[in-house]
Amino acid sequence: MEITVQDKGKYLRGLLILIGKDHLILDNEKNWFYRLSKILGYDLAFLRTAIKELPENEYLSQDPPKFSNTEIAKAFIIDSIHLAFADQELHPNELEWINKIAEVNGIDILWGMNEYEKFRKRNFKNENIYEFKIEKLLINNDSSVTNN
Repeated sequence: MEITVQDKGKYLRGLLILIGKDHLILDNEKNWFYRLSKILGYDLAFLRTAIKELPENEYLSQDPPKFSNTEIAKAFIIDSIHLAFADQELHPNELEWINKIAEVNGIDILWGMNEYEKFRKRNFKNENIYEFKIEKLLINNDSSVTNN
């Protein structure tokens, strides 16, 4: 599956907004975001500035991202749940943001809640804290290109 530059940008913008939804930006959230940003091919220095300026950035569009296909949107929701739960709780503003994105992308909110329950029940260890659903889509895309 093709993941466009536009989808990658929407993905990062959506996660950047999510980070600010609980008005608390933790180091582990930043590290998680930086790691994912690198996977998507974005410049770390730019993203550090974006996070630092997040609270007062009036130019960052607050519109929920509409992705080019449902698979990317579902990956976003799963990764968003993971990121939002970095502080061991899902803040109501974070949940509202994730639900808006599900709605804009035609994904049943109950599907998202089931994903949240699955995530919440998993016991994460340090070695798998940086598992990204979008990375799996990118890897699958790369292997399908290689196999053709």
